[in-house]
Amino acid sequence: MKPTVGEKIFYFINAFLLLLLGISCLFPLVHTVALSLSDLHAIVSGKVTFYPVGWNTDAYTSLFNGTRIVPSFLNSVVITVVGVCLSMLVTIITAYPLARKIFIGRRFFTLAMVFTMMFSGGLIPTYLVVKSYGLINSYFALWLPGLVGTYNLLVMRTFFENIPDELDDAARIDGCSDVKYLLRIVLPLSMPVLATITLFYGVAYWNAFMNVLIYINETSKFNLTVLVQNMIRSQSLLQEIVAASGNAEEQIQVVPESLKAAGILVMVVPMLLVYPFLQKYFVKGVMLGSIKG
Repeated sequence: MKPTVGEKIFYFINAFLLLLLGISCLFPLVHTVALSLSDLHAIVSGKVTFYPVGWNTDAYTSLFNGTRIVPSFLNSVVITVVGVCLSMLVTIITAYPLARKIFIGRRFFTLAMVFTMMFSGGLIPTYLVVKSYGLINSYFALWLPGLVGTYNLLVMRTFFENIPDELDDAARIDGCSDVKYLLRIVLPLSMPVLATITLFYGVAYWNAFMNVLIYINETSKFNLTVLVQNMIRSQSLLQEIVAASGNAEEQIQVVPESLKAAGILVMVVPMLLVYPFLQKYFVKGVMLGSIKG
């Protein structure tokens, strides 16, 4: 059916507003890139807007030479990769039986998990539990308490429920066990929701901040998020970074604003690089695995 004039106007206004919203979200990132690559005098005089003024990469030189950004980056990678693998494994093996109609008590277990979305033990009881298990100053304190996200679990369970029962019947006739059915049929058909939930977990672990501050005591185990936050808050730390970056001439070319911008970009860019590979599954995974009312 050919759209009416009113529908065309609505679509145009809608597209225009979404374009403005997208540009407004992109501007802070572009400005941060410009700050990290601009000359000292351009930053101090406030000439930097959305493009670098006087190309200068000394901020990145000072950042990598004067901070523990590389070890912190590796810590973030370890926390994210191991955490995502553990969370995805437990989420899959929990969502699969809850999606099976023959599983006795699945409604009870589902409601019990939904209960945790509305009520929690609180920060202090959680800390005491983690401490009682000897997990303080260990990455397991970051992985185990939040191993499964209830929302992610419900999305995956609903997606599994939408897989036709005829596939299960055919697999049973061919002598397929539950494990083989999950690995060879369910998971290959569930790539959209798997990619989506992987992205959710990945972003959460990569941006872990409060849990790291609470449970990790050694600075050598801090992740990139905590390091960048300390840089932004501590003026003295920024001065130490500049002092450790090299000779006097090199120090003159760096200001705190460019160092902060460079640190933020190092933290943000990995997720921006990963997202395009999962984007094609993102909308489909959320829509097909959404919770039915």
